[in-house]
Amino acid sequence: MQQEKRTVSFTQNESSRQLEICAGSLASALAAQAGGAHRIELCQNLEQGGITPSYGLIQQVLRRLTIPVMVLIRPRPGNFCYSPDEQAIMLADIAQCRALGCAGVVVGALDEAGRIDLPSCRALIEAAGPLQVTFHRAFDACPDQAQALTDIIGLGCHRVLTSGGQASALAGQAQLAALVRQAAGRISIMPGAGITPATLPALLAATGAHEFHGSARRLVASPAAAKATAFDVPRWETDAAIVAELAAQLAS
Repeated sequence: MQQEKRTVSFTQNESSRQLEICAGSLASALAAQAGGAHRIELCQNLEQGGITPSYGLIQQVLRRLTIPVMVLIRPRPGNFCYSPDEQAIMLADIAQCRALGCAGVVVGALDEAGRIDLPSCRALIEAAGPLQVTFHRAFDACPDQAQALTDIIGLGCHRVLTSGGQASALAGQAQLAALVRQAAGRISIMPGAGITPATLPALLAATGAHEFHGSARRLVASPAAAKATAFDVPRWETDAAIVAELAAQLAS
């Protein structure tokens, strides 16, 4: 059966600026909402770029939050070339997100040449049905971002999360501005990577983007352990005060 074409359009102005917070726990999700985030991207294992969160975490976050929840669909860390088994896992996770009542999903898949894997992505988007769809930072691994953006627009995604192919959005601001111009209102370009109160004003001025993605995290002090183990790793959580500062900058 041929997939029905998804049509997405945007009419953006300064009053529509949106802050998305990447949350890796219930505590971070609650802090994002308390600080004034417009929505969250929910994931786990953020230290390795994020993977799909557990059923229990999604369920509890949806019970506690009133802002939209987008769920990352990524079965493992590493590259974005997925096997048929991994594709099946992603389709099952999307079905679960629909059943739980999520606002949207965050997806992406590439072929071995670094191009958008159109058949895989079409299947993921078809499974999402009425949910919003963000194409994640697999986009930053594409050698030809202009062609990749054309492909993603054709797929009917609502937005692209990207650093402009650089280590941070600030470093990629020129490319981000070029992508916003290319998008021309057909899709939202959402800068992410290193979005802080110190970097956001410059990105607002340089890119023309209206949606921004950050984690607004702080290091959480752990109780002293009786014995040091390999499990004693740094733990980061979203800070409501940092979220509030970012939200205020977008509103000003």
